[in-house]
Amino acid sequence: MTNSQESLPGRLLTAMVTPMRPDGAVDFAKARELARALLDSGSDGVVVTGTTGEAPTINIADKVRLWSEVKDAIAGRGSMIAGAGDNCTADSIEFAREAAAAGADAILLTVPYYNKPTQEGLYRHFAAIAESVDTPCIMYNVPARTGVNMTAATQIRLSHEGNIIGVKEASGDMVQHAEIIEGAASGFRVWSGNDEDTFNVIALGGYGVISVASHLVGRQIADMIAALTGGETSRAASIHRRLLPLIDALFLQTNPIPVKYALNQLGFACGPFRLPMCDPDEATGERIMQEVAKHTIDLPIPV
Repeated sequence: MTNSQESLPGRLLTAMVTPMRPDGAVDFAKARELARALLDSGSDGVVVTGTTGEAPTINIADKVRLWSEVKDAIAGRGSMIAGAGDNCTADSIEFAREAAAAGADAILLTVPYYNKPTQEGLYRHFAAIAESVDTPCIMYNVPARTGVNMTAATQIRLSHEGNIIGVKEASGDMVQHAEIIEGAASGFRVWSGNDEDTFNVIALGGYGVISVASHLVGRQIADMIAALTGGETSRAASIHRRLLPLIDALFLQTNPIPVKYALNQLGFACGPFRLPMCDPDEATGERIMQEVAKHTIDLPIPV
């Protein structure tokens, strides 16, 4: 398959939470509303059923419907990236095909978790998925969650494979980021996988961020990216420094707990978590909202 670089999904992508009804069922109508609100507040697109979307607790039928519903809700306005990876390559291929059929503009594929494959196993895993679909694929390297780091050498090797257009790189290792950016095939993009790393990654030559904080401050993050890519380094750095305390607050507990809690407290009701995720304790909740209150919230909150 050929490398699909003509229609990149955007620099600022929000890893969207999955709204739930009080009984724990997926709230598809609210997901449509949230996706549109995120585009209204600075995002170029949304990642649906990623880690932030509580993907491990959502069955494939609900994932497919979420992809279709969100794609329909934002069609022509922004990109819908489907979180469709799994730790089984055969299942990942099936899920990728379902995402493609649902109209995904790209597919986010996480490094297989728990298995702890070798680098050769990672290469074969991603190459097999990319070969199975025409939809552009973005890899997701997040060793803190998966237990294994996909090295720069493996990512560079995969950058030459078919329609793998980039990586959400969340290792936090700026040397690894730099090696990937320097060595990857032309057109391969690196999105920061950590909000706190975005400034540094883009300064190194990275493309953008797949963000959690953009639920709340999307326009400000978009402004920071535009300033940095436009040569206004000092202004971009000032925005980034100002947002860092909020970013820290949104990761006081495991993502997506703080951001979904904050959305609910602000009045954009996204409902409960599915176990094993649950609300933060009272003290942590207060710390989150004390910091949120210090910032201008870009997301339009329903009256």
